[in-house]
Amino acid sequence: MKKFILFLLLISTIYAAKIEDVSNVVGVRENHIIGYSLVVGLKKTGDGTTSKFTLQSIANMLKAMNIDMKPSDIKSKNVAAVVVTANLNPFSKQGDKFNITVSSIGDAKSLEGGTLLMTPLKGVDGRIYALGQGAVSIGGRNSGAGSESHPTAGIVYGGGFVEREIDIDLYHQKFVTLSLKEANIKNSVNIQKSINNFYNTQVAVAMDPRTIKLKKPENKTMIEFLAEVQNIEMDYQVKNKIIINERTGTVIAGVGIEIKPIVLTHGDITIKIKEQVNMSLPDGSMMIDSDLVIGLNENELYTKTGTTTVANLVRSLQKLGASPKDIISILVAMKSAGSISAELKVI
Repeated sequence: MKKFILFLLLISTIYAAKIEDVSNVVGVRENHIIGYSLVVGLKKTGDGTTSKFTLQSIANMLKAMNIDMKPSDIKSKNVAAVVVTANLNPFSKQGDKFNITVSSIGDAKSLEGGTLLMTPLKGVDGRIYALGQGAVSIGGRNSGAGSESHPTAGIVYGGGFVEREIDIDLYHQKFVTLSLKEANIKNSVNIQKSINNFYNTQVAVAMDPRTIKLKKPENKTMIEFLAEVQNIEMDYQVKNKIIINERTGTVIAGVGIEIKPIVLTHGDITIKIKEQVNMSLPDGSMMIDSDLVIGLNENELYTKTGTTTVANLVRSLQKLGASPKDIISILVAMKSAGSISAELKVI
């Protein structure tokens, strides 16, 4: 039995957003730090004798404590070699605590119940910025609902201590640069206009689709200036995306992603999308929810408000009993034909 869907088009929408939600201050960011160490106190779930680097690390540690022992003489399974990673927040000060992640790099079965030994954490420049140490917790290390846990990775809560500060001097700056989280020339210009309108003078200049340069007013400090700028609302044009999980059949799309006119046939489903200013629904139509109306033919669906979006299309296809595989195939075909201009990503 043929299934037919008729839709009309929707005008795209621009949303209001605060500048702090869509941009970053250049130079103010997290910094990745990394270290190598040992987790001790395991209950025979540590690295075996095949992890030579673990045995060598134990020997080196004991030698530093005036205990000379060959790696080949060490048989302990209560120790695991790990890589320690963390993000150092901007403006962190000496003594600040933060969480660190511990991941096994040997053949350990579990880090549960272990303790991370003192670990120097270095930046990309090779300098030590923090130290890490503490009890390893593997609770909450699941990758998702219904998934298996990962006992070879864990977190040391509050186990990181800042030793060296990363100097970011904003106070004495006269200029600062904003960077959009997603490049968009329209949004870049909108930020420029919003800031200049707020101060009623030229303090912002859009340099490119991602960069806006700001000049601090004379009567404000840079911190005061940035606090005001980040709270300014601007017209933000959202970059339309459609995310498809081919394995689970999940489709994620913004409610305003429009579909251009097209006629498409997939199996026993025919989709016809055309422009129409005033739409009159067939006599005898029956509303099935706030937007969708079913026609005299039970396989015909119309939109009550005369709008056509990816969200409406997916919902209508589900009403007609289309499988997730069919819906994904239809969206991919529409993207290939140019009917959908939004970015489509299959994961």
